[in-house]
Amino acid sequence: MKVKALAKINLGLDVIRKREDGYHEVRMIMQTIQMYDVLHLYKAARPGIRLHTNLPYIPTDERNLVYKAAQLLMDEFHIRRGLRIDLQKFIPVSAGMAGGSSDAAATLVAVNRLFHLRLTKRELMQRGLAIGADVPYCVMRGTALAEGIGEKLTMLPAAPDCYVLVGKPALNVSTRQAYESLRLSEITGHPDIYALAQAIRDNDLSAMIPHMKNVFEPGLTRENPVIGQIKDLMLENGAFHAMMSGSGPTVFGLFTSWETQQKAANALRESQLAKTVFATRFFNSRRRK
Repeated sequence: MKVKALAKINLGLDVIRKREDGYHEVRMIMQTIQMYDVLHLYKAARPGIRLHTNLPYIPTDERNLVYKAAQLLMDEFHIRRGLRIDLQKFIPVSAGMAGGSSDAAATLVAVNRLFHLRLTKRELMQRGLAIGADVPYCVMRGTALAEGIGEKLTMLPAAPDCYVLVGKPALNVSTRQAYESLRLSEITGHPDIYALAQAIRDNDLSAMIPHMKNVFEPGLTRENPVIGQIKDLMLENGAFHAMMSGSGPTVFGLFTSWETQQKAANALRESQLAKTVFATRFFNSRRRK
């Protein structure tokens, strides 16, 4: 079985508070884009899970979320046959785009189909939370309001379609690093995520823009000026909005035309500010009629 694991960006991201259990309460709008990893899964007679990837530095044992996702379902349903998984990574690692979580979500979906487990999407999302806070959303996909630690999801109508340019500099930022650099008491302006959600419901792109902010961006940009440089370059080359996604360091710009997006992509490649440059669009299986 072949499945695609789609990346996400955050159209808005706010951190509300740190909870007593050490997790942070967030409020954000998640959006799937047409950038993806590819997984091939094969039933095997020999018991056990064997995972292979195209990147030598990615673990292929229990530390990998793909392995964890497969093991979770195979243990629960006492699957005795083996499973071989080939993971082709295209989504940048430690980029704020939920690549690992999306890989895990795609694995849950594929194992469910491959072994005829008959779990519903909601049941897969519930199991995904045991793997990571973003996994339930990555099972659901589309445009969604996420609250709590990211697991409380409200499906939204499809956001107004845009051309998206992704630029990731040659540095990695883990979620832990991003939270360590965040000073909640120093956040001067929290984005109004509910207003952003309403603008999406109204299909009003211009009303979305004032609320499209990421509270991680200022601190990480101070520590890594290249983030701001990529953002500025996108804006100078026609993006109507640009911002950092998730816990960074990836920046995305939004464009109203393919021609402008391509011009900005070429400028970004020539600048060598970004190691990964990818031109794409929003993905949403529930497009407005």
